[in-house]
Amino acid sequence: MTAAVSRRWIVILTMALGLMLTGLPQAASAQVTAFKQAVAEAAARDADISAFYKANGYKSLWTGRTGRDRQRRTALFNVLASAGDHGLPVGRYDVNGLQAKMKAAKNGRDRGLVEVELSRTFLQYSRDLQTGVLVPSRVNSAIVRQVPYRDRTSYLVNFSKSSPVGFFKALAPKTTEYNALMKEKLRMERMLTKGGYGAQVPGKALNPGQSGASVVALRNRLITMGFLKRTNSQTYDAAMQSAVQQFQAANGLSADGVAGAGTLTEINKSVQVRLQSVMVAMERERWFNQERGKRHVLVNIPDFTAKVIDNGKTTFSTRSVVGANQDDRPTPEFSDVMEFMVINPSWYVPRSIVVGEYLPALKRNRNAVRHIEITDNKGRKVNRSNVNFSKYTERTFPFSMRQPPSKGNALGLVKFMFPNQYNIYLHDTPAKNLFGREVRAYSHGCVRLADPFDFAYALLAKQTSDPEGFFQAKLATGKEARVNLKSPVPVHIIYRTAFTTPKGHTQFRRDIYGRDAQVWNALSKAGVALRAVQG
Repeated sequence: MTAAVSRRWIVILTMALGLMLTGLPQAASAQVTAFKQAVAEAAARDADISAFYKANGYKSLWTGRTGRDRQRRTALFNVLASAGDHGLPVGRYDVNGLQAKMKAAKNGRDRGLVEVELSRTFLQYSRDLQTGVLVPSRVNSAIVRQVPYRDRTSYLVNFSKSSPVGFFKALAPKTTEYNALMKEKLRMERMLTKGGYGAQVPGKALNPGQSGASVVALRNRLITMGFLKRTNSQTYDAAMQSAVQQFQAANGLSADGVAGAGTLTEINKSVQVRLQSVMVAMERERWFNQERGKRHVLVNIPDFTAKVIDNGKTTFSTRSVVGANQDDRPTPEFSDVMEFMVINPSWYVPRSIVVGEYLPALKRNRNAVRHIEITDNKGRKVNRSNVNFSKYTERTFPFSMRQPPSKGNALGLVKFMFPNQYNIYLHDTPAKNLFGREVRAYSHGCVRLADPFDFAYALLAKQTSDPEGFFQAKLATGKEARVNLKSPVPVHIIYRTAFTTPKGHTQFRRDIYGRDAQVWNALSKAGVALRAVQG
């Protein structure tokens, strides 16, 4: 059933129900009693719904004879009919079943049962749209984002006092990103109807100056994707090279204009695959439906960037290195608040590295990792020549390890702290060579910055007239110095393989940890499906 046909049925059914209710005798107290008893009985299985109706004197919200009730149920069925636009699990709301039950409601008890089912569906839809279909941590334990769930009863209370249409409009994230992703989703669904991006590009690599069937396939695909204007050229000419560079930039690839193996792999990804990424990004945006701070730091793991955002605009951006995709190294997703930075930091080696990497090396050679100090439980330096490392296990090793401030320090010359249980922070690094790579997943979980000094200047600019001079003066001492941020800055570590920019193409990145694949599988199990729409 199309959305338009469904909406016509909604109007017919709600009017029919309204007429039926209007014909009830004014003194039909038995029907009223049956209605309230049915509501109480059906709501008893859901404490939040039960609390609402009890406080409301078991009055109807949806199925009454008033124009207000009719407006509410019409608005509900209209949004349920368009739930697919948001990438929600349409089958979860059973629109056809609800319509049939409404049509079949002939007495007070029937109405009471339908009343509660409408409220239950309303709550499910409202939470799905506002804060997501899935519980993130159940999909992957490293997605530790605290979703801002609202009290379920408050949905019913607020809806009962609001404009029905206005209430539903306010549910979805009001971010520019969510709206842009939804627009892109609808565009891709129209493209699906037309056959997607067309034939894939054969071959392992194509270079400027080449011609032939593979070049024509590349040309056609770039045209369909919107990177190349229509042309009959069968040669990998300057226009095509420019289009390839644009595609590469939009997909996080080195923009050299050569369609190598990596570029062709991304070009040959289907519109279905890209659409899945967009729909996953919309779900992630729903998890993140909260105030982010007028100024905040945004780290996108698959994009390998860290940005300072002021009033919705990027005012500083730098490349980053994130956790390696192995063992417990992948960077988790969460939000916290940056409180201070440490200039000339010491590196207090995490216990997992101490016993997992350094202790085995010390057992083989007590002089291993000489640049790292061994300390006792009071922070005093231990003479390693007096320690028999071979007698200790990972569990019994009693020492800590610390690397003093230096240019070779694992944290570089500055770290940015937002104390958290995951021991994740942003920092400098002496391994500058890693920032030239496309895929930059090498750390133990923390986020390394390509331009940490400039990042520090951007943060300090809010509290000193000479941020660079202030920072460099602290750095020149060579001593560890903590600098508090007068206005703490929220930090959001996110994972987006699809995201938009103010101008230009939607950006896509590789799913380096496989998390988006897990999210999509979970969404599919919940009933979310790809669809093609006429445009």
